Amino acid sequence: MMMGCETDRVTNDATGRITSCRWENGKVVDEGFALEEVSDLLQREGSLIWVDLCEPDHAGLRALATELDLDPHAVEDAASAGERPKATRHAKHTFLTVYATRLLSGEEASSLSDDPTASGRESRLRTSRISAFVLPRGIITVRGSSDVDMGPVLERWNDDPELLQLGVGALVHGLLDTVVDGHFEAIQQLDDAIEELEDLLFDERGHMHTVQVRTYRLRKELVELRRVVLPMRDVVNAVLRHRGELDQRHTALDGFYDDLYDHVLRAAEWTESLRDMVTTIFETNLSLQDARLNTVMKKLTGWAAIIAVPTAVTGWFGQNVPYPGFGRAWGVLFSAAVIAGVAVTLYGVFRRKGWI
Repeated sequence: MMMGCETDRVTNDATGRITSCRWENGKVVDEGFALEEVSDLLQREGSLIWVDLCEPDHAGLRALATELDLDPHAVEDAASAGERPKATRHAKHTFLTVYATRLLSGEEASSLSDDPTASGRESRLRTSRISAFVLPRGIITVRGSSDVDMGPVLERWNDDPELLQLGVGALVHGLLDTVVDGHFEAIQQLDDAIEELEDLLFDERGHMHTVQVRTYRLRKELVELRRVVLPMRDVVNAVLRHRGELDQRHTALDGFYDDLYDHVLRAAEWTESLRDMVTTIFETNLSLQDARLNTVMKKLTGWAAIIAVPTAVTGWFGQNVPYPGFGRAWGVLFSAAVIAGVAVTLYGVFRRKGWI
């Protein structure tokens, strides 16, 4: 008997790449079956079905909808781009849309553009949509691209056979929990990037342009991340409300879903905290720029005053009328002493004030 489904065992047809698996009593009993068999397998008592469609076309989705009597509006949402995370209850199933997230590494981000400046501004966050039709004895997942790996989801399901015996609610929990873990990983990476930016912000060597570019990129990434993280609260709430309609054994999973909801709240609060931190960095950077500008202006003012002294003195002694020491050697010495004395005095005053 097989110990677990394998995501690399797929078939290809009009509905795209297909991965399928069936459990009984928490153990895998079948995999790689065709879509035409799904409706029959879903009728078997004790069976738990998972079918994954990767990059299906519209015709294939419509055929699947006809086979399983899926709501046409939900099928249309599964094929449409730009759908927000949500959970909707239909007559015979619940429809979910969530987004897996991944933050590109430094090397991956640098390869986004030939222009290093442009690549520094581009978002490193990648989101991949996962739609799911939750049926009484199975779940059908639809992915718009192969960027999201279902391997960790399947591994989580197979690692806990006892949990799978609780029904389709266990499959939904494993899927959502894996997605939320991915959110946490992306948030943690953004948190680390913000800490690095804080160190760079107060570096005396000055990295003003780098700080500005990274701040802009982080704000952009956080906006994108919040769009998929914040609605997860409503998704989990909706699943909690409708789960009992699909699986009468749902009470055994309440603790798991409570923990999942707590993770969703923590992720949402963490993104809010990071947004405030980025805003603070942005405002602090502006304040530091103003402080540096004031320092430069003070230095310019101080040196301008010092330079103005010899200009004024030599201008005065350059008049065409007699002045003290006119035509005599001590007059030159006197003017030089005045220039040096006043310049040194001004330098000392400005130095004490921190202008120079």
